[in-house]
Amino acid sequence: MEETIPFKTLHSREYQGHKKKVHSVAWNCTGTKLASGSVDQTARIWQIEPHSHGKVKDIELKGHTDSVDQLCWDPKHADLIATASGDKTVRLWDARSGKCSQQAELSGENINITYKPDGTHIAVGNRDDELTILDVRKFKPIHKRKFNYEVNEIAWNMTGDMFFLTTGNGTVEVLAYPSLRAVDTLMAHTAGCYCIAIDPLGRYFAVGSADSLVSLWDIKDMLCVRTFTKLEWPVRTISFNHTGEYIASASEDLFIDIANVQTGRSVHQIPCRAAMNSVEWNPKYNLLAYAGDDKNKYQADEGVFRIFGFDSA
Repeated sequence: MEETIPFKTLHSREYQGHKKKVHSVAWNCTGTKLASGSVDQTARIWQIEPHSHGKVKDIELKGHTDSVDQLCWDPKHADLIATASGDKTVRLWDARSGKCSQQAELSGENINITYKPDGTHIAVGNRDDELTILDVRKFKPIHKRKFNYEVNEIAWNMTGDMFFLTTGNGTVEVLAYPSLRAVDTLMAHTAGCYCIAIDPLGRYFAVGSADSLVSLWDIKDMLCVRTFTKLEWPVRTISFNHTGEYIASASEDLFIDIANVQTGRSVHQIPCRAAMNSVEWNPKYNLLAYAGDDKNKYQADEGVFRIFGFDSA
């Protein structure tokens, strides 16, 4: 059964506000707000109505002194968001006031951040392959672990008792949580693994790699079920839609691929003008936010992101 609204009839809209390129986009748990993090050292919060047309309100989160590389929302609270920056801090913000409520000084340049699904812990990865787990309430580190291999994107499973690390060796390291004891090493790809996404129905996880493939894994058996082969460049970012039917993936190819999770077949491509850094589906609707290395005609960073899935441009 194909999708009810064919993707080919849908449009993208562009959102301008940042002064430099956007590294990361993320939706809050209710799907009403989108956050964007930029090289311009700010994050912005945008109120997105799936069926509206007018101008979009946005507020700026100011305080970081280096690029905001990744951000993630509290999975249980629609107005709390955490940001990770190259300035070695992780900050927690209230998205209504735009005020920073907590900050933690860590030991390196932070590049990856993710919330535990119950909202109690945040995991942060830095450029020195160090993992720090923060207790959200106290906003203090409770675990620190340095790895002797390149650690890329990180994720918990939905129940929070397993933790995944994608690595530069082409493996996915599976750790028990909270002990962080090694449970499994999955030989996932022939080149580094860059990104990971957990299926919202809890059946699968997907891994994107420098070998240009996306692999889909059964989370119970830890076996590879299928691969998605449409992209030709290293896969930088992947996301499942809210029903778990579709997976979006992007790279330096000048399109974002949307594939059917069950068949592995590509169902739509969204053309883009530059390499993509971040794609994320809305948790309630088929709206896909995406951001990349867009430049204007003078070769300066554009600082835009786009959302695909509207009935009209």
